Formats: sequence, C-alpha cells, structure tokens
Amino acid sequence: MPFPTNDESTAYLLLMEIPMSDQIANITDSTAEKLAGGFGFTEGPLWHPDSYWLFVDIQKAQVHKMTPGGQMETFRDPSFGTNGMTFDKQGNLVICESDNRQIMRRRADGSYTAIATHVDGKRLNRPNDIVGRSDGALYFTDPGGRLTEEERELDYSGVHIIAPDGANSVGTTETEYPNGLAFSPDEKILYVAITRRDARCLEEKEKKQMCEHQLIRAFDVASDGSLSNNRVFASMHSAEDGVPDGMKVDVEGNIYCTGSGGCWVFDSSGKQLGIIELPEVPANCAWGGPDNRTMLFTARTSVFSMRMKIPGTAIPRA
Repeated sequence: MPFPTNDESTAYLLLMEIPMSDQIANITDSTAEKLAGGFGFTEGPLWHPDSYWLFVDIQKAQVHKMTPGGQMETFRDPSFGTNGMTFDKQGNLVICESDNRQIMRRRADGSYTAIATHVDGKRLNRPNDIVGRSDGALYFTDPGGRLTEEERELDYSGVHIIAPDGANSVGTTETEYPNGLAFSPDEKILYVAITRRDARCLEEKEKKQMCEHQLIRAFDVASDGSLSNNRVFASMHSAEDGVPDGMKVDVEGNIYCTGSGGCWVFDSSGKQLGIIELPEVPANCAWGGPDNRTMLFTARTSVFSMRMKIPGTAIPRA
C-alpha cells in the first residue's frame, strides 16, 4: 500500500495511531451486560415505547417481553416463526412471521392481521426482517433458501415494499440471501445484509473455510421509495462462526451489523471501524432505552445490553 502524500498523510497517520479497539472504544460506552440466558436461539430484538424489550427465541417458538433489568414474561406463544419486528407509523407492532410466510400487524387490542402474503400473485418465501420509512412504507427481506423447490413460488430472494396504502411490490431481486436491513439517517440509502450466496457457503462455514459472499449491499432510495444502484457497501468475509445478519444505524450514519466474531461497525463510507465483541456470537441488535443509546444484542442463547456513545436512528412514528 503506497504511503499517501500531501493532505492525506495527516489523516492517514492519525488513523494508523488509533488501534481498531480504540475506534470501537469511541463508539461504545460500557461493556456488555448479560440480561438473560438459557434460550434456544435468540433473535428479533425490539424496544417498545412503553419501556420494555421484545425478542424471539427461534428454537422454542416464543416471543418474550423483558424489562431493562431482565425481568421476563411470555409475550406470544407460539410465535409462528416470528423473526424481525418493528412498528408502523401508527405504533402497531409489525412482525415477520416466517413459518406462515407472511407479514403480520398486531394492533393495540391484541388482534393480528396479515398485511403481506403474496407479491405479484405469488406467495412470499420466508420474511426475515423489516424496517419502516418515514412516509409509512415498510421494507422487508424475503430469503428463499430455507424452502424446497416445491414450496417456492418466487424464483428469487428479494426485498419487498408495503406502501402506506397497503399495496405490496418488489423492491429488488438483486439480493442473494437478504437478511437484516436498515436505512441511512436521511433515508437515501438502504443497506441490506447478505448472509450467503448459496449452499456452498454453508459448506464453507462447516469446514471453517473463508466465505467470500458475506457482505452488505447498498441501494439508493428515490423519493418515491424505489431502489436502484445496487452495489457492495462492505465485505464481511470470515471463516468464523456467524454471518451478516441483524443491522442498525446510528444518527451519525455508522452501520452496525452482527456477524462473525461480534457486531461489525462501519462508517458511512464503508470503512470498518472494528468489531464489538460479545460473550456469544450475536444474530441481531436493536436500539432502545429513553435516549436510544442502549443496544440490545440477541446472541445465541442469551441477550446482552450495551450502552453506546452515539444514539441510534429512531423508528418513524406519526
């Protein structure tokens, strides 16, 4: 790598003098605190405005409600494959119900309504994660890798859009195995975690070989919500346990994506700032707390919280 010259040299020297761990130290404001454990596989964390966490135990098919201090109660049992969750602009809980291959809305009275089951007349794959836009639209990932050929009606894995009026459409088919997703603070970029390309990546992981198809894609978001300019934003290649999965963004535009070895952090240019290491490999993360500076990590059999120095972007509300 050639040494930079002129104005670039000062910035380069400053970067070289800051170890990766120190860059993470400039982001985190505490060590990880274990709030609860003994689960099968935790996923889908979400902070509720009434000051509690929701998260999923995938293996036990339960959604749990947890106070910031770790007091637990069951929120939904069975979960019907609940994975990613968010709120719509009206404050209703919106759920990726993977087993039933649909997006569900839960109203304040506890009733559930399916708001997306098909796109272009074909049944969805297995909705995985979901995020809202300030205009009220909802974007969700729909990977098809866990369906048999007989079960699949769509011949691609994609990102779909539920418009404010309830209409469903295809956002993009240019995603190999889409997982977590998040908007930039100005909502002009949509980031999508790509867990893998195909079954060969699973074989590489089993053999502890480097998987070169773990990455984050970025799409430009037009004023009408359409997606374009698909590109690789960052690579997350690794032979370690874990894959690009849950994703969040802070108000300064840094991207947090769970993956091999912990939660990877990138700035808005795609430069890796480091990895937040946790006692267990995380699958997802969520912002919460009164100031939106607490991040909850769902990590294998446990959930951990950590304070951050930079607040996260807020879920849009009316």
